[in-house]
Amino acid sequence: MATDSILLRALVDTVQPLTEDSPDLDALVERLSSAQFVLLGEASHGTHEFYELRAAISRRLLGDYGFAAIAAEADWPDAHRVNRFIRHEGHDRDVKTALSDFQRFPQWMWRNSDVVNLVTWMRTYNRDSDTPVGFYGLDMYSLHSSINAVIDYLAERDENAAIAARARYACFDTLALQPDRYGMLAARGLREDCADEVVAQLIDLQKRREQLLKEGGTASADQLFAAEQNARVVAHAEEYYRAMYRGQVSTWNLRDTHMMETLDALSNHLGRNGKPGKIIVWAHNSHVGDAEATEREFRGEINLGQLCRQRHPKTTKLVGFTTHHGSVTAASDWGAAAERKIVRPALTSSYEHLFHDTGIPRFVLHLDQLGEAAGALHEPRLHRAIGVVYRPQTERESHYYHSSLPSQFDAIIHVDESSALLPLERSAEWDRGELPDTYPSGL
Repeated sequence: MATDSILLRALVDTVQPLTEDSPDLDALVERLSSAQFVLLGEASHGTHEFYELRAAISRRLLGDYGFAAIAAEADWPDAHRVNRFIRHEGHDRDVKTALSDFQRFPQWMWRNSDVVNLVTWMRTYNRDSDTPVGFYGLDMYSLHSSINAVIDYLAERDENAAIAARARYACFDTLALQPDRYGMLAARGLREDCADEVVAQLIDLQKRREQLLKEGGTASADQLFAAEQNARVVAHAEEYYRAMYRGQVSTWNLRDTHMMETLDALSNHLGRNGKPGKIIVWAHNSHVGDAEATEREFRGEINLGQLCRQRHPKTTKLVGFTTHHGSVTAASDWGAAAERKIVRPALTSSYEHLFHDTGIPRFVLHLDQLGEAAGALHEPRLHRAIGVVYRPQTERESHYYHSSLPSQFDAIIHVDESSALLPLERSAEWDRGELPDTYPSGL
């Protein structure tokens, strides 16, 4: 590996510094503006600055460059309620109520002050816009609520179709509320699976498209698309929960393939004047960064960024985020309460530590403009990933993987010291926060 002192000098000459109060994102936004898909990552699911900067980029792309929507690492029906709110549809009259379907762990990921600010801006923008923008979910965990959404849609339009849908989805009995238990029983042959039923329901809904669109209008097409997507979620979620108990990498691949299929379907649905809709994606770095440039490739894992580049090589842009130290909103275990945790300084052999050593608090690094830094930065280094669970005591094993950053992303935004985002519902653990490792000597 090239000496870091030479690499550091090259980086300092290459990066575009960002101020904290008024970051100059013009050059980055201009580079992203011609893409069909702009995927904005995050190095954790609980960092305020990542949300804030993604929102600043998104506002520019939506408002100035004709992007049609934000598609988030969120469940489809939960996000659809937000979409109706920002389009001045439905019954919600305030943003926090519109976000109230986000109840599944991790609740704070979308019920936080930064998302409140973003959704408020989108609703205001749509009030005065001839081309309203949208907010959609890419994920596939909403088995039960998606079943209900399909039935509710049909019940308002075709009672016989609704009866048929209820009969098919009754295959789950009460286990739609416990999809992981359903998956375990079906995978182990302890009960019949529902694969045929959920696929049949999706096909039946698609066959009824012309009939269901007879009432006409854009709203009708939007509602049918939402119902079809919920039926698709049910079909893919059923397969996902069975795959959980096969002990293979397939669950990760199923999930990211579903995200890609949803993204393509959404782009086609939102197209204007014969052109597909331009969409911004908000998801974790682990989904956004090209998996072929990481050690995930050796485990047979694919991801959304990789699939998007493969399907749309000339019109995809991937932006990652990094941080060296600070605080983060995360849990200690899956399903546990949100805590405000200290993010330890990055390991010395990581990209994050290298960026810290530039001495520049915030910057954009365009990875196709590396100059002298190009060769050395391509050599694999550790790269940190904090999800909804953060375990500092096992940080190397739990939160680092090797990657080649210039192949993984088109650009990186580094925030050297970051802070925990503010959940709408804060636990005593979050309010108290985590003491730094140096306590009490570090006071």
